[in-house]
Amino acid sequence: MTGPWAAAAEWLLAAAPQPDATRWEWERNPLGVVLLPAGRVWDVLILPGELGHPTLDVLLRLIDRPGPVLTDFGDGRIGFFVPPGTVGRWLGTGARGVGRGTWIVVPYPGRVAGRVRWLVPPDGTGTLTDPILLELALHEAAADLARGKGG
Repeated sequence: MTGPWAAAAEWLLAAAPQPDATRWEWERNPLGVVLLPAGRVWDVLILPGELGHPTLDVLLRLIDRPGPVLTDFGDGRIGFFVPPGTVGRWLGTGARGVGRGTWIVVPYPGRVAGRVRWLVPPDGTGTLTDPILLELALHEAAADLARGKGG
């Protein structure tokens, strides 16, 4: 793997039980996706799109760069990459956690692949979204939606 996204891809592959085999699969998969386990390098907190997009908007007003964020092509779900163990402690309704013992479909950074795409691709440094900031952004987005402001 070479090019501008190589460091991001290597960071994602660090989660794989067999990074070399996963890299080989990723490079040859016609959809450009692989399954990676959550819970070791990162967890993913998945919100419904109608709440996830406004939450990302608020988060981007709070910080320059959150951790990686995935969406499906229907924008029905938004996944925020957070530190490992976060989903085990997350309390709230409407959110789904992907942590230890679960796997997630991940596209190659910088590519449109399969039925998922990056809204914020990984940068290769290991930056993850701070759960406290994510919770604050989530509350503000939910309050805006309740007031009819939208995203």
